[in-house]
Amino acid sequence: QVQVVESGGGLVQAGGSLSVSCAASGSIFVITAMGWFRQAPGNQRELVAAITSVGSTSYADSVQGRFTITRDNAKNTAYLQMNSLKPEDTAVYYCGVSTDLWVGAGKDADKYGYWGQGTQVTVSS
Repeated sequence: QVQVVESGGGLVQAGGSLSVSCAASGSIFVITAMGWFRQAPGNQRELVAAITSVGSTSYADSVQGRFTITRDNAKNTAYLQMNSLKPEDTAVYYCGVSTDLWVGAGKDADKYGYWGQGTQVTVSS
């Protein structure tokens, strides 16, 4: 059993910053990747950023240069720092944890077997 708990998020004005974190616990043999995905009303869940066990990162084009994902392997925790936020960043942000040895860069949501409950990020204009 693996638990994924997200924290952070909230409401911020456009141009502001927020951070979210994600902690995984439980019967974890190895985490191969941790990722942040988001889903806005009426949209599909999309990748925001992912980080592998060796620290390789991937970002959606829309957040490149504004968001930074980091990871503390010892704590099974991932962090997402979001700067220069835009109203279009408004969504529920979900943390995914993968134990798939073939997760690759971590861009594919189907490779994540464990998810948090989601945290709302709202950016006002």
